[in-house]
This record gives sequence, C-alpha cells and structure tokens, in this order.
Amino acid sequence: MTNPDSASQDASTPRQMSPEIAIADLQQTEDTSRRYYAAWWIGNQRVADLAAREALIAALRDETDRSPDGGYPLRRNAAKALGKLDDRAAVEPLIACLGCDDYYVRESAARALEALKDSRAIAPLVALLDGGVAAAVAVPGKPHLVQPYDAILEALGALNARDAIAAVEPFCQHETARVSYSAHRAMYQLTDETRYAEVLVQALQGKKLQLRRSALLDLGAIGYYPAARPVAETLAENSLKLISLQGILARVVREAGGDALSEQTVETLKLMDDLL
Repeated sequence: MTNPDSASQDASTPRQMSPEIAIADLQQTEDTSRRYYAAWWIGNQRVADLAAREALIAALRDETDRSPDGGYPLRRNAAKALGKLDDRAAVEPLIACLGCDDYYVRESAARALEALKDSRAIAPLVALLDGGVAAAVAVPGKPHLVQPYDAILEALGALNARDAIAAVEPFCQHETARVSYSAHRAMYQLTDETRYAEVLVQALQGKKLQLRRSALLDLGAIGYYPAARPVAETLAENSLKLISLQGILARVVREAGGDALSEQTVETLKLMDDLL
C-alpha cells in the first residue's frame, strides 16, 4: 500500500526521472498522468533500452487511459515515442495502430512510421487512402477528416513509395489546404518534379499565417533550394524560417558531396545568418 506521506510528497515535489523510473511508471503505476508523462519522457530522451521499447509497445494496446471522447491518450504518446527510438521492432505494432478507432492514434502512428522509414508501412498507409479524395471528408462534429491524410501523405513521400503515386497525386486537389500541401510535398519527393515544390513556394505568400507555417515546414522537409530566399522573406517567425532553411541546407550539403563551400551552401548559410 502506498504511504500517504510519500504520495503527498510526490504530488508537491518534482520527481527526478531516469530511464528506470520512467519504465517502472509506464509498466506499473495506475496513475494515468504518470504513464502519459513517462511515455513522453522516454521518447524525448530517446531511451535506447529493450525494456523501454517493450513497455511502449505494450502501451499501444492500453485500454485504461481514455479521454472523454473515447480516445487513447497514452497510446498516442507511446506511438510518438516509438517514432523517436529508431527501433524497427516497433514497425509492426505501429502498423496495427493504423486500424485504431482513435484518429489521433492513427496520426501518431503514421508520423512514427515516417520516422522509422521501413517499407513495410507503405501498403498499410496506402490502404488508408482508399476511396481517394471523394472519401476524404470531415467527420461530423469533429475538427478533422476521416483520416489523418497529411500524416499519411507525408509518410509515403518520406518512404519513397513510388508505387503509391497514383493514390497520392489526386490529393493535390483536396479542398483542405494542409492536405493539398502534404500531397505536393510527397509528390515532389516521389517524382522530383519542381512543379509540385513550386506550389509550396507560392503558399508562402498566403494570407493565413498557419498555412505559411505549414509551407515553411514542408519546404524544409523536401530541402528545395530554390525556395531558400522566399523562405527567408516569408512573413512568419524567424525560428520556423530557420528550421526550414536547416532542411534546405542539409540537402544542399548532401548533394554537394565534398564541396563544403558550394555556392548554394554559402548562400543558404548567409540567409540563416541574417535571421539570427
């Protein structure tokens, strides 16, 4: 039985976390807030530990932590954490999460599978696009569509799922701008055709700040160098512009090979320096 004095102390005193404590919290405690935080902490600290991985995978099947709308908060955090651990043993359990009735669990699983970059995820992700754009409608009474299409499309782009081009391309015409941007991002990654990236460059001039932010992150993710100056000049936070330029720089440096001072590298670094 828990000592009341120690429980009171736990509630008022910040707890010192360690991998061992986080794993124990995730595995054993009945306090759902502790379990939720432990999953986040393990992912944030990238705890490369067999017990941590197994505890997170077990949490993907949790039935105890339920939100008022019936969702699974712990499952969501566990999926996010597994995406940060670079452990392919999590791929199949995360694929299973794509069938969860919680939209946000599916979204977190798709993001995690994108990060793990395992081709086993391609077919299950493509299956979520069944019905195409016509089926990609809003859920009545919910602030989202029937599937997390942006996460699915971005994952397919990152996974180089060229066989999925026919399923992905129609989403470029989706009426939801964020979904359309994700489809353009994926199509550029799958085809290397600049017309898809240029749509994202044009989106940097959009009226809505949130959509300009999305376009910034998409351009950084694909490392599209012609967008470097438009990114730097976008009406948005410098912190986001720097994140986007870092992605562009990473691709420029990679493609330059041994030429660390290529013209594109120098120009991108200058744009970044001007934002600091």
